[in-house]
Amino acid sequence: MNTLFDKIWDSHIVQTIEGGPTQLYIDRLYCHEVTSPQAFDGMRSRGLKCFRPKQIYCMPDHNTPTHDQDKPIEDPVSKNQVDTLAKNAAEFGLAHFGMMSKDNGIIHVVGPEKGLSLPGMTIVCGDSHTSTHGAMGAVAFGIGTSEVEMVMASQCILQQKPKSMRITINGKLEKGVTAKDVALYLMAQITTSGATGYFIEYAGDVVENLSMEGRLTLCNLSIEMGARGGFIAPDDVTFAYVKGKEHAPKGDEWDKAVAYWKTLRSGDDAVFDRELTFNAEDIEPRITYGTNPGMGIGITESIPVSQADKAGFEKALQYMGFEPGEKLLGHPIDYVFLGACTNGRIEDFRAFASIVKGRRKAANVTAWLVPGSWAVDRQIREEGIDKVLADAGFEIRQPGCSACLAMNDDKVPAGKYCVSTSNRNFEGRQGPGARTLLCSPLIAAAAAVTGVITDPRVLL
Repeated sequence: MNTLFDKIWDSHIVQTIEGGPTQLYIDRLYCHEVTSPQAFDGMRSRGLKCFRPKQIYCMPDHNTPTHDQDKPIEDPVSKNQVDTLAKNAAEFGLAHFGMMSKDNGIIHVVGPEKGLSLPGMTIVCGDSHTSTHGAMGAVAFGIGTSEVEMVMASQCILQQKPKSMRITINGKLEKGVTAKDVALYLMAQITTSGATGYFIEYAGDVVENLSMEGRLTLCNLSIEMGARGGFIAPDDVTFAYVKGKEHAPKGDEWDKAVAYWKTLRSGDDAVFDRELTFNAEDIEPRITYGTNPGMGIGITESIPVSQADKAGFEKALQYMGFEPGEKLLGHPIDYVFLGACTNGRIEDFRAFASIVKGRRKAANVTAWLVPGSWAVDRQIREEGIDKVLADAGFEIRQPGCSACLAMNDDKVPAGKYCVSTSNRNFEGRQGPGARTLLCSPLIAAAAAVTGVITDPRVLL
């Protein structure tokens, strides 16, 4: 019996080249301003139009400032990239959700919330965290700029079929443990290269009980395990989330779509190339201490004394200013970042607010709270979360990738510690010399009000 991955992949094969790649049909191409300019230039130089323009959506997010978006962008490089995307979208007749439009935000947040990412689809974008859309029950993966051009020109892509892996997490998560903690735990267990060459299907009690936002977070981080992507079989949680969304099927088409989506599951006798099983009870709130997302510990644990990669381990600790065997609890921090395509959704802001409510932001902390889209921003205000945050001394910035990566104004200064809900803690990722500690919105909130790394369970 085929896996779900086989079902979606096989239904999108245009042709298979003997001993070579598969020509795969693509349902949705997302373009942002950083990885698309050369693709558009390539199309232009060959005199080509986009083959299926209605299946391509463009949106700036990496370079957008998170304040004064109604004014011209000050940074010339960022301004050029954002302006170029707008011009290219207009020239090639593509949908473009520009800055300050109600539809704008981070592309991996907007796609699902608008019903553009749907079960059974193949979805690509010139961005590694395209795996996020796998939470919808889609095969979604990042591609390079030359491949972006290939999809523009033909709505197809040449791909080697990855191997299949199923990760099952059974049991019930403890209080204060989130999807982000699950992902950080998996990375530490299988390492940041442990899923290289695989496409992951997540399954088990924990995954079934995750909200859509939680599933999006988990799938977002698949790439940090080395996987080509990660996804979750669509179920009632998926259907309830999609129903009524702007681009979701309507009326009879909805009934037909759901009937098809219900067939999208791996058979009971499906054979995976690799199977891994974990227990929810083994996972506590987690935080990273090093310079890759797999270098993490439970919040109450100590940094390991050594690792197999001794030189890399020592270099990471030196960069971070930590010692082997040290505990992170109580360590002072400087910045807190809530946002990114990993944790910039409404549920993440609710979680953050649940801890800061009735408390005050620590005086030593600079906090950047950045919604993943204008739709999230509207929901924050409708639910009164903005008032809770304002009363606690926080302000909400405008949507964008923000401090996830140093491509806009939100850069963490050298040597400063940033407790961050983003996806990567590489050297210099949040600014030259910045020190990033990845965690959930709950740990970020706990640090924001105490000024030090704190177990969120004591504040819940």
